[in-house]
Amino acid sequence: MIVTAETYHVPVLLKESIDGLAIRSGGVYIDATFGGGGHSREVLRRLGPQGHLYGFDQDADAEKNIVSDDRFTFVRSNFRYVKQWMRYFGVEKIDGLLADLGVSSHHFDDETRGFSFRFGDAPLDMRMNKRSGMTAADVVNTYSEEQLADVLYLYGELKQARRMAALIVKARSQQPIVTAGDLMQAVGTLFRQEREKKDMAKLFQALRIEVNHEMESLKELLSGAVELLADGGRLSVITYHSLEDRLVKNMMRAGNAEGRLEQDFFGRSTAPLRIVNNKVIIPDEAEQQRNPRSRSAKLRIAEKL
Repeated sequence: MIVTAETYHVPVLLKESIDGLAIRSGGVYIDATFGGGGHSREVLRRLGPQGHLYGFDQDADAEKNIVSDDRFTFVRSNFRYVKQWMRYFGVEKIDGLLADLGVSSHHFDDETRGFSFRFGDAPLDMRMNKRSGMTAADVVNTYSEEQLADVLYLYGELKQARRMAALIVKARSQQPIVTAGDLMQAVGTLFRQEREKKDMAKLFQALRIEVNHEMESLKELLSGAVELLADGGRLSVITYHSLEDRLVKNMMRAGNAEGRLEQDFFGRSTAPLRIVNNKVIIPDEAEQQRNPRSRSAKLRIAEKL
């Protein structure tokens, strides 16, 4: 598959998310999810000659979209290490961080990566970083029935998680589950026809989140961003499912993953951020028609106090 910036990923809520950063001409910014580089190019367009942008992505394919600009530095790494990398580059404070948490169009459309149930012969891989870590096949073939049920319930919010886990364990006792088709055949009897695609998408989402440790990585990214942001700096985050959206909302509202509001001795809130848009921003109808994957997108923006 030929990968270009145009085919890798169509940027979602492009104007709204970059507007949310309130870019300062000479500021330092991070695009935590570089992907096809669409958001990064718009940040650079608004930056002055003294500004700088760091783009993070752990997928080797994303490197093919690197922006040729002296004001841009590409970091091939999981965004959970953003604080460590900024220390490496000698950056103490940043003026803004953008994260588009959606899986890129490229990942869904590349059948060799196993992110989509559309390709039955695709290997169950689902790793964002193909160099290391366990695959989705490893998860479905080695996790205990209880572990599988927990993953499917917590990360896929599937009501039939326990029955689904039992079917997976039964199927793998006959032969290993190695392709998307194998997995679909193992659990397909549980899905009603009218909900089959939605439930299968939830199943694949749950495995993807587990394989890539997405929730843990997001917690570390948001905690790192809060520490790195200068006073008045902005955090602009696009989410796609309820789990990550809840985590982002809690961090922006309270400064912790649980959403626990804390106060000082005088009863004043100690939350480090101020939510800029109390009403979540979603793509307009025109964008949803152009890019169906944007339909579940939600944008939240916060400012460092």
